[in-house]
Amino acid sequence: MPDVHTIHLTETDSTNRFLLDAYRAATEDDPLRMAKVAVAYADFQTAGRGQGCNKWESEKGKNLLCSLLVRPQGVKATQQYILSMAGALALYDALTPLGEGLALKWPNDVYWHDSKLSGTLIETTLKGGNIEACIFGIGLNINQQHFSADVPNPVALRHILGHDTDIADWLQRIVAAFRQRMDAVSGGEYADIRTDYHAALYRRTGTHAYRDSQGTFRATMQGVADDGHLILRDEQGALRQYAVKEVQCIL
Repeated sequence: MPDVHTIHLTETDSTNRFLLDAYRAATEDDPLRMAKVAVAYADFQTAGRGQGCNKWESEKGKNLLCSLLVRPQGVKATQQYILSMAGALALYDALTPLGEGLALKWPNDVYWHDSKLSGTLIETTLKGGNIEACIFGIGLNINQQHFSADVPNPVALRHILGHDTDIADWLQRIVAAFRQRMDAVSGGEYADIRTDYHAALYRRTGTHAYRDSQGTFRATMQGVADDGHLILRDEQGALRQYAVKEVQCIL
C-alpha cells in the first residue's frame, strides 16, 4: 500500500470537490483508495470554500490550496471531532518552526497572533455508523502579500518570514504531519490528541470578548467538548456551549 498518492491540478473549482468525486469513482485497487493519504493540490481554485458560506481568497500560484483524504479505522460518526482536532494539530505541527505566536482558533483555523494564516474545511462520508473517508480542504497563505478589503485579518508566511518560501515544501511538511496524527487516531490515542489540541488553542487563557445571537459578552475558555462544542464561562459564572458559527471572537 503506498503511503501517499498525490494529484497536481493546474486549476479546479474546489480540491475538496475534485477529491471527493475521484474517490467515489475509484475502484478499491485504485492508488487513491489504497494510499494512507491521498492529496490533491491546485495552483488555483475558481470556487474555493471556507466554513459555511465563506469563500477562500488566493492569488494564482501564491498559496497552498490542497485537500487530503484519509480513511480512518474505527472512528465512529459520533467521534468525528477527533479528526478535526488531529487535522488542526497536523497543520500546527507542520508550522511550529514559526515559533511563538502560533495557535489554533476553534474549530480548526491556524492563527499567527491575532491574524488568520490557514483555514480548513472538513467533509466526511459515513459507512455503517463509522467514518469511511474524511477530506481536509486546506488553504494556507504562503506568498500572497495583498488581500482584498473584505478579508478581515489575513496573514501569510511571507509577512512573517520576510521572504517567499516554497509551496511544495510546505505541502510535504503538512502531509508528513498528517500521517503522524492520523496514525495516532488509528492507534486510539484520543486523550493525547485532545490534550495537545487544548494546549494549542487561541485564547486558551484570560478573559476575552465574544459575540453571539444575544449580543457581546466577556468569557474565559473552558475547553472544547468531545462533540466539538466550544465551552465558555461568562463573567456571571454561567457556562455557555456553542456549535460552529454560533459565536465569534471579537478581535
